[in-house]
Amino acid sequence: MTLLIPILGDQLSHDLVSLRDVAPGDAVLLLMEVAEETSYVRHHKRKIALILSAMRHFAEELRAAGWTVDYVRLDDPANSGSFTGEIARAVARHRAERIRIVEPGEWRVRVMIEGWATRFGVPVDMLPDDRFICGILEFQTWAQARGELTMEFFYRDMRRKTGLLMTAEGKPEDGQWTLDKENRAPPKRGLNYPEPMRFAPDAVTAEVMEMVADRFAGHFGRLEGFALPVTAADARRALAHFVRTALPDFGTYQDAMVTGQDWLYHSWLSPALNLGLLTPLEVARAAADAYAAGDVPLNAAEGFIRQIIGWREYVRGYYWLEMPEVAQANALEAVRPLPEFYWTGETEMLCMAEAVRNSRDNGYAHHIQRLMVLGNFAMLVGVRPQDVADWFLVVYADAYEWVELPNVLGMSQHADGGRLATKPYAGGGAYIDRMSDHCRPCRYNVKLKTGPDACPFNALYWDFLARHERRFRRNRRMVQMYANWDRMQPEVREAHRASAAAFLETLEPAAPGWAR
Repeated sequence: MTLLIPILGDQLSHDLVSLRDVAPGDAVLLLMEVAEETSYVRHHKRKIALILSAMRHFAEELRAAGWTVDYVRLDDPANSGSFTGEIARAVARHRAERIRIVEPGEWRVRVMIEGWATRFGVPVDMLPDDRFICGILEFQTWAQARGELTMEFFYRDMRRKTGLLMTAEGKPEDGQWTLDKENRAPPKRGLNYPEPMRFAPDAVTAEVMEMVADRFAGHFGRLEGFALPVTAADARRALAHFVRTALPDFGTYQDAMVTGQDWLYHSWLSPALNLGLLTPLEVARAAADAYAAGDVPLNAAEGFIRQIIGWREYVRGYYWLEMPEVAQANALEAVRPLPEFYWTGETEMLCMAEAVRNSRDNGYAHHIQRLMVLGNFAMLVGVRPQDVADWFLVVYADAYEWVELPNVLGMSQHADGGRLATKPYAGGGAYIDRMSDHCRPCRYNVKLKTGPDACPFNALYWDFLARHERRFRRNRRMVQMYANWDRMQPEVREAHRASAAAFLETLEPAAPGWAR
């Protein structure tokens, strides 16, 4: 019997559950580069190059380990262009009598796989992806036992499950579950920001980059300067480099933004992690071990681990709990098209220009740029949330729908009506001024509240609260905001709304075809 084991582009792990208890001589492994996956949205060129290069390197490692690998390249003239088409060809080519595959990360791919048994007339075993710390069914059971989802309580359960930063008595280190209040420092002058480890493209990566430059020339983003790890060995070197050089200060300055500094103390390990070159547990353990060794403070280790075993696992569970309905969520009834400058970066708002530049040049922006600059602005002006989600899926090298969609529709745009986040993450210019150095050289004056020279975030913030007063006034986390609004004189409130309206008139919508 020929067993066919497809391995998807974000499943590049040698300990993949579909490979266990299978002798290399008893199966054919199928890896597929298909046009449908590179173009269902017009992914950043660097993202496409990363995935295809990592897949090709992984295939060679599998062959070296004794596996029979059937690798379909994107430029193969016989390539059907889709997963289903390539499964059909492989079933016929190898006379496959059974298919064994790890559950995919995206809903649309799961729907495809669920149709394969009927379509091809062979059994299909879809196995749970146990690279994650919390399984899909485990999360659903956890969620069903609660009336309201709260990441903090989920995170505590994951700390208990893994034992990370826990004492022998089962208590959190230092008696605190989270040290988030210690992790909000603005940037200081004179800090020495370490660079992530860079990896020069080898012959395999160079070949992929040449193909991507030719075939996807019209896609967003710069390909030049590509230096991401494309193998597990290099990803582990990058992890060790981060723990040694950046993690000690990561906690304190994780929310800071500095003009021209693209990485600060962030790891930029999420592309490798989301591809499967690293596992969440090994990444989190590296931070916990560094704390245990006295090499990093607790606030740094805890803040980093919370992002991995807390938020990352939480949004994956939420995605599978709420799909497919959440993909169309639009609780705030936002309908404005995405502004053109999200693609061009041509805006006089320095914080926005910097975030778009970093996204274009590196396929990267850290979480505060994504949430409190790019996402915040889109929500304040009322951009259709599905357009925002498409943009995020296109531009970031670490973006896969299971992690991107909840972060955008739930956390960033509040499109799910508060299922993921109990309040909208809305903010004016004061937050950006406090957490960055962007405002002083900006053409707009963050100290001005209204008028053509005022920071647009200021009036847009109050206009957002006014537009959605019926929905948010009774939200216990927004009482103070509306109390401040109530204390304003009517003419002041009107000035805010007039300034917002005048600014909104200046926004040029993006031309069609950027994202899809």
